[in-house]
Amino acid sequence: MARDRKRKWALISGAVLLVLLGHLTSALEVPLDLPQPPTITEQSPKDYIIDPRENIVIHCEAKGKPHPSFSWTRNGTHFDVEKDSKVLMKPSSGTLVIDISGDKAEAYEGVYQCTARNVHGTALSNNIVIRQPRSPLWSKERNEAIVVQVGGSLVLQCRPPAGLPPPNIFWMDNHFRRLSQDARVSQAINGDLYFSNILPEDTRSDYICYARFPHTRTIQQKQPINVKVIDDGPTGERRPTFMTPTGPSSTKMVLRGETLELECIAEGLPTPEMSWGKDNGDLPSDRMSLHNFQKTLHIVEVTEADAGDYRCSAQNSLGNAHHIIKVVVKASPFWISTPTDLILAPKETGILTCRAGGDPKPQLSWSVNGVPIANSPKDLRRKVEDDTVILSDVQTGSSAVYQCNVSNQFGYLLANILVNVLAEPPRVLTPPNNLYQVITNSRALLDCASFGSPIPTITWFKDSQTSILNDIHENGTLEIHGAQPLNSGKYTCIASNNLGTKENHVYLEVKEPTRILRQPEYKVVERNRVAVFECKVKHDPTLVPTMIWLKDNAELPADERFVLDVDTLTIRDVIEEDEGTYTCIRNTSLDQDSASAMLTVIEATPPPPIVYEQPDPPSDLELTEQRDRSVQLTWTPGDEHNSPTQKFLIQYEDLLHEPGVWTNLSEVDGGRTTAQLDLSPYAWYSFRVLAQNAVGYSLPSQPSRQYRTNPAAPEVNPSDVQGVGTEHDNLVISWKKLQGLQANGPGLMYKVQWRQQGVDQEWASETVHNVSQFVVSGTPTFVPYEVRVQAVNDNGDAPEPAVVLGHSGEDLPLTAPESVQVQAQNGTLAEVHWKPVTPISVRGRLQGYKVYYWRERSLHGEQEGVGKQQQVLTFSGNRSEGHLPGLQPYSVYGLSIRVLNGKGEGPASTNQTFETPEGVPGPPSYLKITNPNVDSLTLEWGPPQDNNGRLTGYTLKYQPVNNTNELGPVEELVFLANETSTTLSNLKYSTRYKFFFTAKTIKGSGPSISEETVIMDEVPPKGPTFSSVNTTVTEDGAGVSWEYSGAEKNVFVEYIVENSKEEWRKEFVNGSQSYLIKGLKPGTSYRVRVVARDQSGASIHSTEEHRITVPAIASRQVDIATQGWFIGLMCAIALLILVLLIVCFIKRNKGGKYPVKEKEDAHQDPEIQPMKEDDGTFGEYSDTEDHKPLKGSRTPSNGTVRRDESDDSLVDYGEGGDGQFNEDGSFIGQYSGRKEKDTHEGNESSEAPSPVNASNSFV
Repeated sequence: MARDRKRKWALISGAVLLVLLGHLTSALEVPLDLPQPPTITEQSPKDYIIDPRENIVIHCEAKGKPHPSFSWTRNGTHFDVEKDSKVLMKPSSGTLVIDISGDKAEAYEGVYQCTARNVHGTALSNNIVIRQPRSPLWSKERNEAIVVQVGGSLVLQCRPPAGLPPPNIFWMDNHFRRLSQDARVSQAINGDLYFSNILPEDTRSDYICYARFPHTRTIQQKQPINVKVIDDGPTGERRPTFMTPTGPSSTKMVLRGETLELECIAEGLPTPEMSWGKDNGDLPSDRMSLHNFQKTLHIVEVTEADAGDYRCSAQNSLGNAHHIIKVVVKASPFWISTPTDLILAPKETGILTCRAGGDPKPQLSWSVNGVPIANSPKDLRRKVEDDTVILSDVQTGSSAVYQCNVSNQFGYLLANILVNVLAEPPRVLTPPNNLYQVITNSRALLDCASFGSPIPTITWFKDSQTSILNDIHENGTLEIHGAQPLNSGKYTCIASNNLGTKENHVYLEVKEPTRILRQPEYKVVERNRVAVFECKVKHDPTLVPTMIWLKDNAELPADERFVLDVDTLTIRDVIEEDEGTYTCIRNTSLDQDSASAMLTVIEATPPPPIVYEQPDPPSDLELTEQRDRSVQLTWTPGDEHNSPTQKFLIQYEDLLHEPGVWTNLSEVDGGRTTAQLDLSPYAWYSFRVLAQNAVGYSLPSQPSRQYRTNPAAPEVNPSDVQGVGTEHDNLVISWKKLQGLQANGPGLMYKVQWRQQGVDQEWASETVHNVSQFVVSGTPTFVPYEVRVQAVNDNGDAPEPAVVLGHSGEDLPLTAPESVQVQAQNGTLAEVHWKPVTPISVRGRLQGYKVYYWRERSLHGEQEGVGKQQQVLTFSGNRSEGHLPGLQPYSVYGLSIRVLNGKGEGPASTNQTFETPEGVPGPPSYLKITNPNVDSLTLEWGPPQDNNGRLTGYTLKYQPVNNTNELGPVEELVFLANETSTTLSNLKYSTRYKFFFTAKTIKGSGPSISEETVIMDEVPPKGPTFSSVNTTVTEDGAGVSWEYSGAEKNVFVEYIVENSKEEWRKEFVNGSQSYLIKGLKPGTSYRVRVVARDQSGASIHSTEEHRITVPAIASRQVDIATQGWFIGLMCAIALLILVLLIVCFIKRNKGGKYPVKEKEDAHQDPEIQPMKEDDGTFGEYSDTEDHKPLKGSRTPSNGTVRRDESDDSLVDYGEGGDGQFNEDGSFIGQYSGRKEKDTHEGNESSEAPSPVNASNSFV
């Protein structure tokens, strides 16, 4: 078809443009400010039944430029509105208002047609038939009583009067109650009441048929019908027969598009059941329905395919009956293609089509401006061919309205087709800056309504892009399928024709979909407990959501127990009535999502134990807000297993660069379910999420769908750029290559640039691929270069790289240092000076100077140093002097110096020699003690290994050492250099001596060596070092005594619980040969040993292990000193003693002597003090002498009394041994010995207040 308004592709300026060809009425509407013929916009229906109680209003509205004028015809002739005072035409309108308040409405019945015209053409309305409604009265009739036999059939006829429109029929009784109907009794389409069989209860005299006329709002009734049911005998059952329609078949005609009503009513006993079917076809289930107890079949919107034979069947227990209804479908005229208006530019060609169908085939006629074409002026540019009118080479001013009329016996169609000839530049009718909002993955339609003549071509662009969007509808609307966030932005539509262009901007926002992340879960809740449904929703943050909760698809009960929060519904004190399905619905202005869960209420049961586990992995990973360098990841958390999620770990896999490797990308708080992820270009991302709670990490979620980012130019340059030569004539430029995601795109290469510093020259450049260094050859030796390395790929270059300073390769230095001078500072240190070499001779980066030196010989004359390995010292930097430490005194040394750079060492300087002065000698090679005697010994020694000069002699220092390692006075002896031994005499026996021996030169004495020995009064017997080891156990602890003949002073008593794996406990005894171990646990066995150790703690001598057992504590004896009778006895004794003292005092004054006194006078013992005359007490109880040691005993420095040093020691008495007696037979243990011990014990325990031991107590 010519100019059929289809879009075609055309190539414009090298781009494919979508061009709108033809004339698209759906996309174009002539703006009212442009000249145009009239267009009917509103009119009354073709068949208009008026309401006689109101004015008649016949609508006719039209638009055009200029605004059209209106006129009417009635029954085919001009209707002069102005001549009828009852008729009014509205201003600027063709609508008629007819006042019938005082006249009969019949006077205005007829066929009306409206005409709208202006200078460009004439439009016609439909023929509007005006009719008055009619509700005629029921004809008078006399109804006889109807007598019918029980079981028979019956039809009560209604036969209402014909009205306009037909009335509605219903049956009621005298009390205006509708008669009940069922499969046995029902009303037919024509209003008759059918009884399939009669029952005795059908007898009544008020069967009344009513007719309601809706337009006149009146109801009329038929005379009541009286029915009498008689029972003349049993009526047999019978098979069905049809009451309507009659006969085996009938015919029904229906018009296309209307509703088909088929009816079959049968009689029989029992009451028949009805069913429907279609021969050679199926009933249209989507358009058909059964009514009136399946006696009526309705099919809406009938089409030609619904024609055919329909079978209705009636069936009961005795048989069935069938009736065929042949349905014939006819059609009033209908449009095959709706005629459309034409908008033409001058000299264009257009086609009018008027294609209609109907049965029978309709007749077609053409008119122009309301005049049949046959009667209109002849136009050579117009050609009529049946249903087509061709307009060629139209001219300005040839606008018109063409009428197409098609009709048959069932009706007609009239179409006004506007032809508007205009020359108009494009204009965009869509308002500018429209904002369109859609949900992700939905369809977006962006409008660009335009007008122009010729019809404009529509093109679309996004943002500042030059690419043209192609999915454009005929009306200029741009369609975006499955919109994504990256589709958001500014869109521009351009309308253009040969008269100009016009553009318009609209905006699109693609929103995140509303999605329920955590759906309500099925709940089983005990009665009177709390039920909480969670409905966590993700939605676009720019949209305002609303939450609705439903129970069983209805509103929640108005009960304060139902508490709504942002994402939760809480039901307190649950009862049985709360059971049901709860649905949360989250709405936004663009979409919604919903989810449901059931609540089951049970009786209370004991709660199960709480189990804490790691969370389940997240699920439903979704990528939104997809941009070139970022994406938003959303997920649904898994079950927390009673431990709240603390955080989520997001990992990614780059399938392009590192497939199979998952890398940590981000962490978010456990309360979030979305994360904004920054991405790198040119990567194929997959994401997964892990949840962490107090128990641990979940398993990883399933990976998200792959998200590929577009390539881009590199953003960073290689790092660690260096320029270092490896040979004297090259420069090696190296760098660290970009890794994986840093490439940003395919075709990664490195642009290497270099130029000599300080030289006016351009950058030399070379581009390399997949390497990390580049070698520049032919360079001068060690000159500075500026180098830089830039990353490039197929999408562009990285930013300008930083310049790095490097140097070409080094060569060995050319010259050696000169003017080398050496001066010895002392015997072990020398100072060397030299003249630095010139920088140009270094031929590299000066690292320093290497000084090689060696010992040639000793000044004693021996060639002991010849051939020894050189020593090397490196002095960094540009130095001219240095020190040589660690020299051997009194020696001859050689020395040379070399320059050092990065390549190596230069030539050596001329060898220099120097001498070191004398120093102090080393220690004598040995010192031996020989020939020990009672008071003398012999010392032998050897000369030092290193004399470090001329040896002048030796010095010996020695001094005694006591048992506490305190040193005595020092004795010093000097020996000649050639002496090798000496004998020392007059030494103290049983004394330890320490000897210190040094050699010396003129520079002084060197370090000493030492030896130690003990001068004994007799040669110690050979045998074990430890002997006479004894152990005792008392209430105070375990006592250990021993004899030790070794030289070591570090002696320890060590003990450990038997069979214990603990370490040995050590007690230092400080030279004593006995020790009391305190604090032992009663009832426990211990292993005890005595160990001598050297200064390092190593064991030198040890006794055998002895096993001791501390007895368990028995029940304590009653302390006699605390008993009352004992106190009384003591008081009596004290009183008796006092009496005796008084008697003695009297006797003494009289000069009498007593035997005891005589013995005391005869045998004075210094140990026994006389009685003091002033207080009558014994001397040994004096406070000033309580802690004095007994005469004749040896007390070591630590206060311990040694048992084997005095027979008169009272320690034995203190220990409970046998008592010692004085020469006169007195028991001295009762006086002095126990006093000292018990005084000390009294300070430690309240259990021994008596001055005597418990073993000597009164019993």
